[in-house]
Amino acid sequence: MTQSSPWRIEARALVTLAIPMIAGNVAWSGIAATDLLLVGRLGAEAVAAGALAINLFNALLIFGLGLVTAAAPLIASERGRRRHSVRDVRRTVHQTLRAAAFFVLPAWLILWHCEAILRAMGQEPDLAREAGHLMRGMQWALLPFLCFTTLRNFISALERPLWGLIIMLLAIPFNVLVGWVLIFGHLGFPALGLLGAGIASTLSSTFLFLGLLTVILVDRRFRRYRLMGRFWTRDRERQRAVWTLGLPIAITLGLEVTVFNASAFLMGLIDRESLAAHAVAIQIASLVFMVPMGIGQAATVRVGVAHGRADPAAIGRAGWLALIVGTGFAMAAALMLVLIPRPLVSIFLDVHDPANLATANLAVSFLAVAALFQLVDAAQAVGAGVLRGIQDTKVPMIFALVGYWIIGIGVGALLAFPLGLRGVGIWFGLAAGLGTVAVLLIARWSLRDRLNLVSHDRK
Repeated sequence: MTQSSPWRIEARALVTLAIPMIAGNVAWSGIAATDLLLVGRLGAEAVAAGALAINLFNALLIFGLGLVTAAAPLIASERGRRRHSVRDVRRTVHQTLRAAAFFVLPAWLILWHCEAILRAMGQEPDLAREAGHLMRGMQWALLPFLCFTTLRNFISALERPLWGLIIMLLAIPFNVLVGWVLIFGHLGFPALGLLGAGIASTLSSTFLFLGLLTVILVDRRFRRYRLMGRFWTRDRERQRAVWTLGLPIAITLGLEVTVFNASAFLMGLIDRESLAAHAVAIQIASLVFMVPMGIGQAATVRVGVAHGRADPAAIGRAGWLALIVGTGFAMAAALMLVLIPRPLVSIFLDVHDPANLATANLAVSFLAVAALFQLVDAAQAVGAGVLRGIQDTKVPMIFALVGYWIIGIGVGALLAFPLGLRGVGIWFGLAAGLGTVAVLLIARWSLRDRLNLVSHDRK
């Protein structure tokens, strides 16, 4: 290939866009890690109550994130049609923000009754009450975080994602400072405990939103879009487009998250050691997943731009390169999991403590399956991303339902219990489910022309 090869140009564009998005995903995990670190100083009961509240909060947050993800392919496609489009890009941002607000209103109502919901689910009353205290402060973080994510999708679709990463990195020390002040009562503030942790989360999410909004309003490259202009104008057509594209993404992400919640429940039916080992192995797998997740997000934009200008050759290059890069990284990650599983487990668990020996050995065995898991997980993450770029989200949602729940949980439960593989069986089930989704998504991507998923007419 020559220096000016379209494949080289596309590869450079993909990597340049993906790196800040990957780093931003890791930074997001860093914010969550600092929350856990601070709450952990309150004691084991606070951690348990916090886990209950955060699981409920995240279930709604992930759904909302799927909804506002629609902004990225819509804006990218518009840029492909008209490189310097302003009005239609602004319409998409406005209507995505409004869709987030519409979603948040009933979500807030649900979260307000966190304690009652957890009690109804059979959780211990004391833990449910403490979780409710945390939620009263944290639930308000939902709207500013979704608004921040919408703005991050906006700048990413313009292929300028660096400011999103910078704001997230700045939010980590801000989150630590505010949490330290409000949880433990420093600098003249009262010690609010878990309620303080929840308020700190809301303030940190507001910091993310206002920080990125300020950049967009000041930076000349973003200022020309005048995002705050005519914000309250009704636009039913674009609102419908956001929901049509975003709702299937939201359901897909919801299915994926809940299948991992279900797998943890199944582990709990085996024994405590299996559940603890599962938590460690999932944490490691989740950190590694940040890379293919970022590549998939970048692929949505690159494919979306090519889709907007109705260039099937560019669509193919962008999609296949993303899949090659994503699965290539996954192969390297899989090799790491096979070669050094115990040092990885030791990051989260004292493997030299005899009391942790059973859990550590189980976690190592789970990571052996996770090597296969990484390959298919990366393939399905990037596969979903490239299909979102051509605004194909409804059929992938069906693939997710079949793969995650029918295959994943079905095979996992069968292997774990009747066939006696226990925790390893559940992990094989997860790998089978993700593998099914990956194969279906890549097959659909390969058949995109036959299925008339892309236009061949330049606009």
